[in-house]
Amino acid sequence: MTASPGLASPAGKLLGSVTPFARRVSFREVKAEDERSLLLPKAPRAGKRLSSAPGPGPWLSLAGDADVGWPEKHPGAWDLPPPPRHSLEPCGSCVKYLAAFWNLVFSGLGLLLLAFGVWGLLDKESLGSERVAHLGSDPMLFCVLLGLAVSTVSLAGCLGALCENPCLLKFFTGGVVAFVLLETLGGLVLYSQRHQVRGSLLLAVQRYQDDPDLRFLMDELQAGLQCCGVETYRDWARNLYFNCSSPGVQACGVPASCCLHPRENGTIPNSQCGFGALGLQEFEAQSLVYLGGCLPELSRWLRGHRGALSACVVLLVLLEVGSLLLAAKLLAELALVRARPRGAW
Repeated sequence: MTASPGLASPAGKLLGSVTPFARRVSFREVKAEDERSLLLPKAPRAGKRLSSAPGPGPWLSLAGDADVGWPEKHPGAWDLPPPPRHSLEPCGSCVKYLAAFWNLVFSGLGLLLLAFGVWGLLDKESLGSERVAHLGSDPMLFCVLLGLAVSTVSLAGCLGALCENPCLLKFFTGGVVAFVLLETLGGLVLYSQRHQVRGSLLLAVQRYQDDPDLRFLMDELQAGLQCCGVETYRDWARNLYFNCSSPGVQACGVPASCCLHPRENGTIPNSQCGFGALGLQEFEAQSLVYLGGCLPELSRWLRGHRGALSACVVLLVLLEVGSLLLAAKLLAELALVRARPRGAW
């Protein structure tokens, strides 16, 4: 039995138009299931989405397949390479390398001071078992500790600037603030103890042979300021070895650093040039040794170099404040970069 031509023709046309669409939908479902399978690798997309879609509707790939749905991101962002997330501005980069160079210089100075302190300890054999008990009063130990602290803090600032590490930069900032506080405290202590300089010099005179560090400092002070003793050259009679009642060869004498001409036109200083000076009259001794004490000469030198000393203090404060400002500026730049959203320029 055959159908009428009026009914068969529309049904045949409808069936012919639906069958290819159903085959294509079935093929897509199987393909989607294959891509979601854990046993099979996901096949790459055939084409790249076009970013210039005029409006709502299906997005077409380069292969011509319809892609239903909206993209998760702005279409324009798919065509551009992602910019670096953490990138400093030109001003921030200048601050970064300036801070790194600044701290590298101070790291070298700290290492030099550390090497000088270690050399002094080894040269005086202060690290020996018989002298390690007096190590706490050794000035070279102060140089070692100061050089170690300066080099450590400066190296942390240099690495923190180069690596853009906020933790190292904060450690550097804390170290510089600690230096400022210690320097201020030390200045206040020295100012409060300024009237005890005479007692310290007398102690150095009495322990001249017992402590090599005090002997070195006293010799440098007398040779540099061209003085002898604390207030007069006769203060050396307080020393047990230089006292006229001493049975030694140094009796009634003064150190060679008190002599007017310790080398006596030679290349090697004469360590006995001051022997017997305390037994001479003042007009006779003035042709051999300095008669004036070191305390008046030291006060005169400080008054004459007050401007230079103030300039050194101001320069030190400016260097520390400059280091703090560079570290604070770099920390602020890094905070702005890290607060920038991902993918933003």
